[in-house]
Amino acid sequence: MNSVLVIIDSIEQWEPYYKTQSITTALDYLQSENPDQHSHLIINLCNNLSYHSEGYYCSLLAQARKHKVIPSIDTLNMLEADIPAKLESSLVRHCKCNGELPTNPINGLLQLDIYFGTCEDPRFEKLARTIFDRYPAPLLRAEFSANQHSHLCSLRTLNLEELTDHQQDLFANALDAFNKKVWREPRSKKPARYDLAIFHDPEEQFPPSNRAALNLFINEAKKMNINAELITERESSRLMEFDALFIRQTTAVNHVTYRLAQSAQHADMVVIDDPSSIIRCTNKVFLKELLDRFGVPAPRSCLLFRTNSLNYQGVANQLGQTMVLKIPDGSFSVGVSKVECEHEFNTMLDTLFTRSSIILAQEFLPTEFDWRIGVLNGEPIFACKYYMARGHWQIYHHKAGCSTRSGRVMTVPVHEAPRNVIRLAAKVAGAIGKGLYGVDIKTVKSTAVVIEVNDNPSIDHTIEDKILGNELYRIILREFVRRLNAKRRG
Repeated sequence: MNSVLVIIDSIEQWEPYYKTQSITTALDYLQSENPDQHSHLIINLCNNLSYHSEGYYCSLLAQARKHKVIPSIDTLNMLEADIPAKLESSLVRHCKCNGELPTNPINGLLQLDIYFGTCEDPRFEKLARTIFDRYPAPLLRAEFSANQHSHLCSLRTLNLEELTDHQQDLFANALDAFNKKVWREPRSKKPARYDLAIFHDPEEQFPPSNRAALNLFINEAKKMNINAELITERESSRLMEFDALFIRQTTAVNHVTYRLAQSAQHADMVVIDDPSSIIRCTNKVFLKELLDRFGVPAPRSCLLFRTNSLNYQGVANQLGQTMVLKIPDGSFSVGVSKVECEHEFNTMLDTLFTRSSIILAQEFLPTEFDWRIGVLNGEPIFACKYYMARGHWQIYHHKAGCSTRSGRVMTVPVHEAPRNVIRLAAKVAGAIGKGLYGVDIKTVKSTAVVIEVNDNPSIDHTIEDKILGNELYRIILREFVRRLNAKRRG
């Protein structure tokens, strides 16, 4: 049985309950220097679990530290964006008359409070368990329409400060019982057809694949007896028509791409990028924790917290006078700034902390170019040198009121790239998963260091495919076929 660590905002919140050593605050957990000494089962009871809050990052880093956590990042994102309009018909009978559920006096909705999958009224135990299985969170409040009882109007997390004395007893008992339960993965269904959805946004300013590359994916798929179609967010309701999903739109956790990847995975579809890869790659805080845990060489860095931030000199002592500040989920050099003095540091933090409660500070390592190694299921498939934009320290140079400029790209055969760069890219990609990744690496005095990992790397016609040509598209498509075949055999 796993020991438990409960994360709360302040120790005072735990006063109504028995004293225990298994309590820590969000800030202590985030700043822990020995995370592996913590429990392997994390219960996150922070009041604020919204995107970019400290509560959110507790769940994020718990997953990065290989701890089982409730609620997970998957659950938090589903609660924000995936509430079903109706429950399954088999559940309707569990809330079939107005008198069976308490009514919220404020909005008149029927209300069910759920404590680790249990509720006060045993008649609704199965309903509470079903909701919890879909959205595993310690404390949930489900509200149903008083007129149409199968209609789930809202579902959200509760926090400790909202509980009455009686509810505190219910919560304490449920927590004690939950600690004795076993975690297991749900069963999945098998796909039946070879249809591939390629998700893209035709209006995106910096798409992962240009239109010519998308057309090549479709043309090569046709030769391989795969029906590949381009779909957009407007057509995402068609997702279940397909056997596999290939995301060719810039991904983010709090975004349609992540929700679509989740839906595809829940339907047992083959999906690239999978939700885990999106979480691990798109958030630099998670990636830092992962690289640290695997001992991967990377620029020196530290985390800055809105509620307890280090001053400039304290950070400069660790990273050097010139440093780079990054929001956790920026892409294409957006949300990345170089600072060289205390004034720039403070000004930029004031701006970035309006977007995230945590900022990543990183040492500045100037180089002429970055290596981008494309890795698919552990195998390097392309190698590029991305040069810095002329007169700038980044690949992309965003100027207010002007068009964005980027540096030139040189594609080289994988076997001609430095061996230490290729080995490091394969190692890092293996730590992330078995998807398609673009590993960005700098070489500093012949030492290779990882800058970041992209779960949705650029594959543009005439650039990344310059060496392999159409074979690059076939390599990726063959991976989809391999996975689909494996599912059918399974």
